[in-house]
Amino acid sequence: MIAHTHLHVSDYEKSKAFYLKVLSTLGYSISMEVGDAAGFFDGKNTDLWVVNDPVVPTHIAFEAKSREEVHAFYDVALQEGATDNGGPGYRPHYWPGYYAAFVLDPDGHNIEAVWYDHSKVA
Repeated sequence: MIAHTHLHVSDYEKSKAFYLKVLSTLGYSISMEVGDAAGFFDGKNTDLWVVNDPVVPTHIAFEAKSREEVHAFYDVALQEGATDNGGPGYRPHYWPGYYAAFVLDPDGHNIEAVWYDHSKVA
């Protein structure tokens, strides 16, 4: 439903480097840069833009392909300076097979990786 979104950041170069490393765990790469904006490509679409603009903290969830990708996302994010906001695990209050990890990026954005474990659904 959503083709792309912008995530406003206070330090463009720092955030670009952070998201390049963290999102590479989910198969993303930078597809283009325009001024102080970088577009991240997931293999189908450039669906996330990191833009140097006044920051309004937000929440973004990225779909992982596996439980291992959720863990890699979380581990790399912490190594790159993110703050823990909920380690990898099931969130049955969201959905029985909802397996996710949450971090706060350098600007306080709540960034999540989620994998839908359909084997947990009755």
